Amino acid sequence: MTLKYVGPKPIISHTGIEFDNNKEDKFAYLNIVVQLLKAMDHNYFEGKIYTYQTDASRLSSDELVDELKKYCPNIGQLMEKENHHIEEEIEHDLIRARENKILTDEDKIVLEKNIDIMHDYLIQRSINKAVYYCAVDALALILKKDNIDHIIVPMFQKFFHVLHSVQGSLQRQKNPMDTKLEIFQKDGKLLAKLKVKNN
Repeated sequence: MTLKYVGPKPIISHTGIEFDNNKEDKFAYLNIVVQLLKAMDHNYFEGKIYTYQTDASRLSSDELVDELKKYCPNIGQLMEKENHHIEEEIEHDLIRARENKILTDEDKIVLEKNIDIMHDYLIQRSINKAVYYCAVDALALILKKDNIDHIIVPMFQKFFHVLHSVQGSLQRQKNPMDTKLEIFQKDGKLLAKLKVKNN
């Protein structure tokens, strides 16, 4: 099993397969999370501001897995578990398609075939999502452990999405952390800032 981009969320029905472009594949954000993990994972000295120049080059799938193993050591097991889980979901969807009381026999066959066509796509999206959230939780843990009070990133959609995910992870902690996500302008550049109130 590996990590690779597949695409937006599919909407599968007896009439065809459509894609929800508002639900991007989490693989699209993994390079950003890895960059932030690398930027945050070091010793800190009180009162010092740290700056990290993001790298524009994208990591290959194998390089991503190698980097992510440092923060999600059980990545192989996580991918296997997610693969098993989504296989069960797909099987459940196939059974529901066969037992549907509203669709004609022909429509049931079409729906089953559409689910089958998207089988590998659905598995890969699900694996990408599980790995993404493992990496996001690892980043949240670093912010908490090292008492980092804020992160500032360029105001690009992917960076903002990742900060929003980290904010959610911090709020789901056993002891939820107070956070604030804001957008501001400095020197003509639009930036996003995640503030973390460490207790």
